[in-house]
Amino acid sequence: MESKKPGLVYTLKVKRDSDLGYILDLEDGKEVLLHRSEAKNKYEEGSMVEVFLYQDHEGRLAATETIPKVRLDSLAWLEVAGVNHKLGVFLNIGIKKDVLLSKDDLPQSWEEWPHIGDKLYSGLKLDKKGRIFADLATEEEMVEQAEAAPQEAFNEQTSGHVYKINEAGVLLFTESQYIGFIHNDELKVKPRLGQKLGARVAFVREDGRINLSMRARKELAYAEDSERIYQYLRENKGQMPLTDKSSPEEIKETFQMSKAAFKRALGKLMKEEKIIQENGKTYLQI
Repeated sequence: MESKKPGLVYTLKVKRDSDLGYILDLEDGKEVLLHRSEAKNKYEEGSMVEVFLYQDHEGRLAATETIPKVRLDSLAWLEVAGVNHKLGVFLNIGIKKDVLLSKDDLPQSWEEWPHIGDKLYSGLKLDKKGRIFADLATEEEMVEQAEAAPQEAFNEQTSGHVYKINEAGVLLFTESQYIGFIHNDELKVKPRLGQKLGARVAFVREDGRINLSMRARKELAYAEDSERIYQYLRENKGQMPLTDKSSPEEIKETFQMSKAAFKRALGKLMKEEKIIQENGKTYLQI
């Protein structure tokens, strides 16, 4: 008969009561303790009880009636409960003992490690000694649970947790269950694994994945407007008879933009020291 593994849920028979709790029959000649603090009810000898098996803080096999968020045969979003740079990060699986995600499964740079409160999509695994460890979901497992984003998602604000960091940017699993990519150019923070980020859907790909940007739509408009003005100046001998004092009608006739947008764009160019304003005209800075 196969031995019962930690990390799974079993229905076991109560063999006897003890001072510490209930002794459960593992049916392979072994026993496990359901500590009184881990029992939700009182039991008689012969009663059947559903428990989750795990190792306690001293490495002994133990049982609890608290069924965790994740088991050897499942995956879930788990919150980071602790960080130890020598070992890895500890994930809360819903029972009294947190489970270690080894540093071997984390990025080499500590800056990219999750912080307390971040969330990772993980399962459980056993090492060669039968000890429980957390196990990050693979790319294939992320794809299996993902939904394809519709074209209507374009320009929507969304959020999600970082599940992968690479040289080009980060991959997120969003609240709508889409897989999203944020290029480094569209990030406003140095990302870490498990971090929750808010972003705008900048493009919906044919395969249902989305490209995201943390830059606000208004910021993009500023950049686009200032680029139009800059190109206009370059094409018109580096000057134009318009400034931030010009009338809305003059501005609209030349650039098809509001005076407010025009002033913001000029302000951006002046801050970047690309233009100057003199005598009712705007000039490229030489």
